[in-house]
Amino acid sequence: MANIRPRKNKNGDIISYEIRVFKGRDENGKQLNPYVMTYKPAPGMTARQIEKELNRQAVQFEEKCKQGYVLDNRQTFAEYAEYVVSLKERAGVKHSVICWYKAQLERVNAGIGHLKLCEIRPQHLNALYEQLSAKGIRGNSSKAYCKTNLSQLIKNSNRKKAEFAKAAGVAEVTLASCCRGNAVSVDTAEKIAKELNCKVKSLFDVVENTDALSPSTISGYHRCISAILGQAEKEMLIPFNPAAKATPPKKEKPQPNYFQPADIENIRNALENEPIKWKTLVHLLLITGARRGEIAGLKWSAVDWENNRIHINITLLSKTDIGIYEDTPKTEQSDRYITLPAETMDLLREYREYWLDYRQKCGSAWNSFVQIADKSGNPLNIKADYLFVQEQGNKIGYPMRPESITKWCRDFSRRNGLPHINPHAFRHTMASILYFNGVDGISISSRLGHSKASTTVNTTYGHTYQSSQYSI
Repeated sequence: MANIRPRKNKNGDIISYEIRVFKGRDENGKQLNPYVMTYKPAPGMTARQIEKELNRQAVQFEEKCKQGYVLDNRQTFAEYAEYVVSLKERAGVKHSVICWYKAQLERVNAGIGHLKLCEIRPQHLNALYEQLSAKGIRGNSSKAYCKTNLSQLIKNSNRKKAEFAKAAGVAEVTLASCCRGNAVSVDTAEKIAKELNCKVKSLFDVVENTDALSPSTISGYHRCISAILGQAEKEMLIPFNPAAKATPPKKEKPQPNYFQPADIENIRNALENEPIKWKTLVHLLLITGARRGEIAGLKWSAVDWENNRIHINITLLSKTDIGIYEDTPKTEQSDRYITLPAETMDLLREYREYWLDYRQKCGSAWNSFVQIADKSGNPLNIKADYLFVQEQGNKIGYPMRPESITKWCRDFSRRNGLPHINPHAFRHTMASILYFNGVDGISISSRLGHSKASTTVNTTYGHTYQSSQYSI
């Protein structure tokens, strides 16, 4: 039975009521601190109304205590979210996913982090989504564009870009992007300017982004909140998940980027004039439908020459906190063998000869072993056996950064007047070609490494292909 105690002010007036429920005793027989909640009557309520509502609150509170819904009724969303992320980390959730949660929670916690778990209702979440949909919500999302020859300035400082990036505290790939005139954050611009002993305004044009967040972006915040509150429901801290009853903005289904048969033919023709390294890499993207990181992580030991296939069992990723690192493929089904046509195997043999000759020419500059991180950020010392390696500076033999593939594809398409190319477009294209040539969904799913066949045959890959018969 719940115990009810009135709480009075200095004048002796009752201002609220404390409801206590016996929790039990510990292993030594000592009574545990009881479950406690406070009920404050609304102004204007009569004594009879207060008594009736107080008894109702006490009964409900006691029932929740029995069901285990008030294990920690004072915990805020931000506190619990931190626990959930650490729980996922200990459970071995991929590092990239943990980084995603932490990035999402920065803005989510600013909106609802102070609320107690037991207080959060769908209305709170809907109000948050409305705020996120407003213009100007991006805050410090201003972008800086370099207006000078940054590469020359770095050269004038008698330092290589890698050395400069380390001294400035920015990623090498970010510095390279900045040198090409791409937008960087104001924080990055300030670090670069400071290292050059210059004012930010003398090197960069800062442009404020006042655009509202897209429905897709807000949907990401909703998924994050739903996962956190879903865990709270699972642990019986709350009776239901408020996110399941909230209404986030409806996001438009993205149109997949893929190539028509004529585009593929033009791409393949243009590749004939490119170095064999890139000709082989792009060819593998198209033929296998593999993800960017899976191609970047390919090693010669994964090539099965006898059975004309490759083993996809590693993906290469890059995060600012640990740099390049190896991880298992995206899903359990993504660890797979992909059979290759004779044309592709011949190209791999030709590229293998080039690779061996290149390694020999590099001599002592070739790193026989490379130091990269595993998925937990722990350093690994790995034999330099990657198909596609860096060819400059002191990292010759190291695997290429996955984002380098994206950059090369973009520049390649611009040089040759081709449609915009990103690595994932080849994956969509391969799925479409197989689908419209009569290959069943399960076989396509197996080749692409999807966790479910439904992912393969849904509208993401089931778009209309202008030519239903096309052979690569």
